[in-house]
Amino acid sequence: MHNFKNALAKAKSGEMLNRQEICALLAAGPEESEELFGAADRVRHDHVGDEVHLRAIIEFSNYCRKNCLYCGLRRDNHSIPRYRLTEQEILEAVKKARELGFRTVVLQSGEDLYYDAKTIAKLVETIKNRHDLAVTLSLGERSREDYLAWREAGADRYLLKQETADEHLFSIIKPDGNMQQRVQCLQWLKDLGYQTGSGNMVGLPGQTLATLAEDIILMRKLDVEMAGIGPFLPHPATPLKAAAPGSPALTLKTLAVTRLCLPQAHLPATTSLCTLTPDGRKLALNCGANVIMPNLTPAGVRDKYLIYPQKADIIEKPEAALNNIQALLTELARPPAQDYGHAKKPPGRSF
Repeated sequence: MHNFKNALAKAKSGEMLNRQEICALLAAGPEESEELFGAADRVRHDHVGDEVHLRAIIEFSNYCRKNCLYCGLRRDNHSIPRYRLTEQEILEAVKKARELGFRTVVLQSGEDLYYDAKTIAKLVETIKNRHDLAVTLSLGERSREDYLAWREAGADRYLLKQETADEHLFSIIKPDGNMQQRVQCLQWLKDLGYQTGSGNMVGLPGQTLATLAEDIILMRKLDVEMAGIGPFLPHPATPLKAAAPGSPALTLKTLAVTRLCLPQAHLPATTSLCTLTPDGRKLALNCGANVIMPNLTPAGVRDKYLIYPQKADIIEKPEAALNNIQALLTELARPPAQDYGHAKKPPGRSF
């Protein structure tokens, strides 16, 4: 059994950790965790600097064809009013993001085929022509042809979380999904030159430290440019409503270990962590995170995009949210980045 000290020393020296060593770090007690967080913070400083990248999220549709057990947008949840923003409404939200000084917009939706490849491509082209912005898409699993069309239209990045690298657990929480297909999509995105983001949930029912270690190993193997790590939060209108939420402490440890294993990746302080603990953003920024993703979804529909309940950003106005973020960054002496926040390394195939 690898002990914590040896694993941390190896991580600090830049050596590649194996599964047992990653598990040893994830099992850190309270005092060891402080050491782990300090090491992750130094690696973050050395590899991606002190700047924090702000990405504006626009959630433009809460329709979804999938039936994931944990997600409030799941197809069989008939208790939420569904919405789809028009192209004009999406562009208005993008304009607002640009006016507020954001350099990246993230267009996110449930898996909604109402917006075909051509519609999304046109939207991306319009945004790139009108505004000086990087565009990230997060639209789920689509064909390689769709991904290619959007890349050719100018999309810079794509987020597609694996959620878990455990095939059995994946098949349970995503009954109409397939782990191999998910990884295939991530490989297509890398091949097409997207800066590719993945990520996982911490605290899923049936998950172990070994499972979490496999998540980190998969993201390292895919050489992702971004990794979103947040706690599992049960939604009352899903089959997992009675499950316990993920632990903030284990979420932060997973984030820190991911930073050690992916020194150059962008790691966000996730909204789900802020929902679970009020100072989640600050805690995450102190143990490896370097991205914040404020919500710029129009106020009239924002409370309908509930993957999990009590999202921390539902009622906050974008201007107020930005002021709070800037106050936090000043307190931490972490300046907001002024550039697009592209990956430090060129994207591309790595497996």
